[in-house]
Amino acid sequence: MCGIAGIIDRKNSLSAESLLKSIKHMTDAAPHRGPDGEGFYQDGGLALGHRRLAVIDLSRDGIQPMSWHDKYVITFNGEIYNYIEIRDILQQQGYVFHTKTDTEVILASYDYWREDCVLQFNGMWALAIHNRQTNQVFCSRDRFGVKPFYYVPDNDRFIFGSEVKQLLTQMLAVQANAEVIVNYLVLNLLDYDEHTFFKNIYKLKGGHNLIYNLNDHTFSIKQYYSIAFREEVSLLNEQDAIDCFTQAFGRSIQYRLRSDVKVGTCLSGGLDSSAIAAVASEQHSHVSSLPFCSITASSTQPEFDEYHYAQAVSSHLALHAYVTKPDKDDFLQSLTTVIRTQEYPFANPSVFMQYFVMKKAKEAGITVLLDGQGADETLLGYRRYIPIVIVKAGLLKFLYRSKKIGNKYAISLIEVLKNYFYYTSPKLRFWRQTRKFGLNNVYQKALRYDLFKAYADHYNQPFDLQKLEIMAMQLPHLLRLEDKNSMAHAIETRLPFMDWELLEISLSINQDFKLNQGWSKWILRKSVEKMLPSSIVWRKNKIGFNAPLKDWMDGDFVKIMQADISSSLIIKELLKNIPADLDQNQMWRLYNLAKWEKIFHVSI
Repeated sequence: MCGIAGIIDRKNSLSAESLLKSIKHMTDAAPHRGPDGEGFYQDGGLALGHRRLAVIDLSRDGIQPMSWHDKYVITFNGEIYNYIEIRDILQQQGYVFHTKTDTEVILASYDYWREDCVLQFNGMWALAIHNRQTNQVFCSRDRFGVKPFYYVPDNDRFIFGSEVKQLLTQMLAVQANAEVIVNYLVLNLLDYDEHTFFKNIYKLKGGHNLIYNLNDHTFSIKQYYSIAFREEVSLLNEQDAIDCFTQAFGRSIQYRLRSDVKVGTCLSGGLDSSAIAAVASEQHSHVSSLPFCSITASSTQPEFDEYHYAQAVSSHLALHAYVTKPDKDDFLQSLTTVIRTQEYPFANPSVFMQYFVMKKAKEAGITVLLDGQGADETLLGYRRYIPIVIVKAGLLKFLYRSKKIGNKYAISLIEVLKNYFYYTSPKLRFWRQTRKFGLNNVYQKALRYDLFKAYADHYNQPFDLQKLEIMAMQLPHLLRLEDKNSMAHAIETRLPFMDWELLEISLSINQDFKLNQGWSKWILRKSVEKMLPSSIVWRKNKIGFNAPLKDWMDGDFVKIMQADISSSLIIKELLKNIPADLDQNQMWRLYNLAKWEKIFHVSI
């Protein structure tokens, strides 16, 4: 896991010295992404930079940018978990390897498969390869966009990097993207397309390649991956589906335990993180005599505190457990740091709980941390999925299932019907989101009603809806939050539920095996029911790393928020007025935007 940077001088007006100076400014802007070293490469009008976080092959063999037979040079951020298997295939084709790195495997794969090499990879990546033979730069981002790739395509230079801060070192002005801001502020939409909060800064979407031609300074972007429905999996009976999922889940975790540094896991005490902890600790015991480690966040607000659940899991699995319990002072002291770390405004302060988990992992000497991101989206874990499955079952099954689900979720039949009507009525949903915020007329057309319409159109087709959430309307911003929080502490997080093969299996499994007998994630519960206490496997409530907002956002802090909001030039430009009856999350979005404006000196 590392940080990458690149500059292409489109006018061929910069000296080699100027290029190297600029690329160093970019890598210096993100030292946290690679505390184990840095490297640079320059050829004509191209410069590449790299910050290294050593995880696999800690020797100097892993230094980047890495050259391969004087044909290709790469700067790479991420991990290719199946690099051993790919290396074996390539060795059978006559390739010889001189390091134990996955980086060298990428280069050899590119030589053998060219751009299709990414189809062989199981992992997370953002990379750029200079092909010196064709004078092209091949860039790629992993299937779901776990690792970031930002770029600026201005007239003079094409710039790319792992963080926005790197790109800002090369820009004369920092301007806000008003369309992105109003959709965040009013509709709570984030990371739904290639645009960012910064004008003229874009992101390469997950599952896409970008090829830059250095001869004529043109580039093209192509999608190489789309989630596939596996019909053979959908036809499996319940036990075979459980076995199929269990095998894929175990293999995914096995891949993600490959490391030459200390590995642990996030543990909230919920089903997802507990399942990962159970399987990972069991596999870890076969290769190490040391206990597997877990990191838990405890809340100062009792109704949000899952510590006793996490403690039960840690005790059952004999984990070496670390706990962090941030209070209001921790929140206030980290406020500016976390907003600067995230680079975008974010929807609610729960992001801080994840930040403190990563901080505790760093203090514990853990460099690789497993996490449960993606389980809810792939296994129908959210309450909003309930109406889809039971309504499609027909009236009698609908009434029967509603009663069972009500017992497990504490949700009534009326609530199920209300949710179904709400999510299939885009005009109602849009009105509800927009009624409090009076935008200035010029920005009204920027609101993305089409996304609400697409959500409603897909709502009756669970597979299509899950694809939409995974690629556009839910997971992209969660993955971004995780990457920023983890890399701020030089922690590499790995996400077993985001393994592309496991994800396709999870989405293709018969819906009745995911929401069964009133239980969500039935297939996961059955998979690990013999490995965990029944109180964890059959938990009915879901909490997660929620921030104790009652403790943190008290009256004094609300006054601070109001003062910053009232001084924001961006908010004054966008809104006719600020409503007095904002809820806590709406107030936070305004405040976070105002703080972001100040921290990054953004104009509009």
